[in-house]
Amino acid sequence: MPRNAIAILALAALISPLVTLRVLQTSDESKSVWDGVYTEEQAKRGEPIYHKECAACHGDMLTGGESAPPLTGGAFLANWNGLTVGDLVDRIRKTMPQTEPGRLTRQQGSDILAFMLSVNKFPAGKIELYRQSEMLKEIRFESAKPAPKK
Repeated sequence: MPRNAIAILALAALISPLVTLRVLQTSDESKSVWDGVYTEEQAKRGEPIYHKECAACHGDMLTGGESAPPLTGGAFLANWNGLTVGDLVDRIRKTMPQTEPGRLTRQQGSDILAFMLSVNKFPAGKIELYRQSEMLKEIRFESAKPAPKK
């Protein structure tokens, strides 16, 4: 067996338990929109993009329009409750704007979502929303603030 192959196998044997431990920690520490998953700066960046790309249909105040649902309030929160932030950003990226779906970049989608979370009074944090939908799928969308963990 070549020396490189042995080194790779040895490294894999050392790293495997650490990866398993990290996966277990992640499931215990899963995040929700109540954990400050975007920054105020990101929400501010998302606001003009929202007004340029989304407001014509969803309204300046995110309250919806004739053919577009609201992006704030009870109906919006109920529709997305139990899903993930990744599900929501994927919807934005793949179906919006209605006139040219898929035109928005991953960064624009995350910035718009940060603005939407801000308008819906979810707390800001110190780390921006990720751009990768795989990582965003780790963040639960919960309409009601969960009880503190004991």
